[in-house]
Amino acid sequence: MELRQLGSTGLHVSALGLGTLTWGRDTDELDAAEQIKSFVEAGGSLVDTAAHYADGDSESVLGHVLANDVDRSDVVVCTKAGLRRTRAGTVVDASRASLLDSLDESLRRLGTDHVDLFLVQAPDPRTPAAETVSALRRAVDSGRARYVGLSNHPGWRTAQVGTLLAASGDAELAAVEVEYSLLERGVEREVLDCADGLGAGVLAWSPLGRGVLTGKYRDSLPADSRGASPHLAGFIEPYLDRRSSSIVQAVATAADGLGREPLEVALAWLGTRGVASAIVGARTPGQLRASLAAADLVLPHAVVGALDEVSAPSLGYPEYR
Repeated sequence: MELRQLGSTGLHVSALGLGTLTWGRDTDELDAAEQIKSFVEAGGSLVDTAAHYADGDSESVLGHVLANDVDRSDVVVCTKAGLRRTRAGTVVDASRASLLDSLDESLRRLGTDHVDLFLVQAPDPRTPAAETVSALRRAVDSGRARYVGLSNHPGWRTAQVGTLLAASGDAELAAVEVEYSLLERGVEREVLDCADGLGAGVLAWSPLGRGVLTGKYRDSLPADSRGASPHLAGFIEPYLDRRSSSIVQAVATAADGLGREPLEVALAWLGTRGVASAIVGARTPGQLRASLAAADLVLPHAVVGALDEVSAPSLGYPEYR
């Protein structure tokens, strides 16, 4: 699998990343171990998790797998902080105390003294950007994180944080992790240009449109799918509309013509968009193997153009050029 430079940093990540959203909840440690071994054997390196996933159990499972099934040095570990569980529900908290305490807890669960990439998972309107930046700088200064970045932040906030980090002189915005697929191209309005201007690499989560681009939902709602699960149904539902159906159909048509699977076409298309890594979240080892099969697919220009057209995002003032 191709290794790609993460922005202008010295860190390189695999073209496909392994997401662990379901680990510790829908994916047990046995299946997780099989996934990561297959992933590393295929040349994969980036493994993405978060303190918030399965209330920390995702990191715990990953920690056990790192201790028993793969060499830590073979894996680029990315984790995220900034979401906290409270009695009132989940709250966004990117304060210094919250981020650094969360990082310490993540390191304990992961069984390592550092993560390769530490991201703020969501923008916090109540915490000054300078305070969030000070926590990211401290994470790097203390050796607990090699690189830092943002996830799910709009372009203006990304620019603000990136500029403050650059001014400090001892850390840079290494990555932005955003949802990006044929079904969600909103980041093309500002975030991608912002990341490029700051020298940050782009990590794409849910590159298969929350699983919808696999085509599994074209005719029905499979009983064993995320769309039918009580905790993820609401996550899938936005992409079960008419617009998404037309894009899925275009992907399926292209796949038929190429003799490949729809998910391979969807991942190969994203590979043409300049992202450092597309993070695939597989619930089972079989699902991961299907995604890994896309690593060698290069789409014809005509197919890329057709998919660009059918999925084009709406652009308006002032982004329209």
